[in-house]
Amino acid sequence: MFIQGILNWLTLTSLTFNSHEHDDPLKRLGNLTPYRVAPAYHKVKAELPGDCSVDRVMLMHRHGSRGPAGSEEMRLISSLVQTLRDGHDALQDAHLPENLRFLQTGKGYESHLDPENLSIIGRQQLFNHGVEFGLKYPNFTTETLLSSPSQRVVDSMYFFAQGRFGREAKDKNLLTVKDIPGPVSWITPWTSCPGTNHHHASQVATDWSSLYLPSITERLNDLLPYGISFTDDDTHGALYACAYDLAARDESPWCDVFHANELADFEYEMDLIVDAITGYLTPNDAGPVMGSVFVKKLIDRFSNTGGEAQPLYLEFGHDTTIIAAIAAMGLNEDDPPLSPDELREHRRFRTSYQAPFAAQMVWERFTCEESFDGPQIRLVLNEETYPLWTCAETKHDRRFGTCSLDAFVRANKFSTDIEFGDDTWQAACGTHSGGLYVQG
Repeated sequence: MFIQGILNWLTLTSLTFNSHEHDDPLKRLGNLTPYRVAPAYHKVKAELPGDCSVDRVMLMHRHGSRGPAGSEEMRLISSLVQTLRDGHDALQDAHLPENLRFLQTGKGYESHLDPENLSIIGRQQLFNHGVEFGLKYPNFTTETLLSSPSQRVVDSMYFFAQGRFGREAKDKNLLTVKDIPGPVSWITPWTSCPGTNHHHASQVATDWSSLYLPSITERLNDLLPYGISFTDDDTHGALYACAYDLAARDESPWCDVFHANELADFEYEMDLIVDAITGYLTPNDAGPVMGSVFVKKLIDRFSNTGGEAQPLYLEFGHDTTIIAAIAAMGLNEDDPPLSPDELREHRRFRTSYQAPFAAQMVWERFTCEESFDGPQIRLVLNEETYPLWTCAETKHDRRFGTCSLDAFVRANKFSTDIEFGDDTWQAACGTHSGGLYVQG
């Protein structure tokens, strides 16, 4: 066990993404990033050996690009728009740098975002992913699709079904978790974890934003004329406007206003928020505990514990669904944990790669004639193999980022030991009224 632990530790320390230093900053906006293929891991093969075949697939798909979720994001963008309206006359005759001259055209910058709802870009993402999924797994089908009850997720399920099944989609059963009996859902576990709330995540975000926003505000105010002055809230609103304009129409004048390092600070804020909602920064390990529900469901299906496992599961949820599951497995854990006191540039927890809009978490069970013994498991996250380093036991495992199903089950004892309502669940989730609101 000691030697195996050392091997896993060495594997972890050597697992690196292919270089992302020159990555487009607009592909790194945290969980507000438009869908992107994840960077490949160095030295991890993208394709399985030729003698292997996949026999079971479980998809967890995040909804597509959406409008702002929650009143705070809309408040910040509205504050920015009002500041610009109040300073409209001052802006007209000002000598502005080229990347701010859009403020002098017509009415200047106006925001027409549709809060909460799936955007046209989001609809396109899900339709396209449905088509691509059908091309990759042409022999896998199902009669039932399942989603979170949030309308944007239900809509995402619908457009994916249109892409995957075409006219046959009308004959499929499109259900939400409300149609499934049980005390806790693996798609929305936070609805059964009432002791958690979003205030902790808000405070973590505030601690970090209070460090990085002032210098950006000062820089922008040096470029603006007398008669208009940004607050940190306005700067924050402009950063959100960049992300949500991209989500709505695939472009934003605000994105060119910010330097790459400033967008990196914003990305880190988004990571801190998600990490504090369903990741490693949640009090009492609530994130991993909630994610254990998904891990147990995955193991149950791939082990065929009940004897009724299907070859394909198509399910739709939130960024927090994906992150909670990954956190329960410890696959993107940072040591030490992320902190709002400083930017951690080289980190494993990165929602831009792991949970952008329309993220695809695909689990495959496969068997081989010679390359591997017995059932194996692989995670393909946003079209790239995500190494299962916590259960890798052989050189072959590490080369392909996979592990045996038996090893996977042993490595996830944290999840399999938890039962809904037991002492561990109660310690993490409590029994207070009012569930956690997740933007997703």
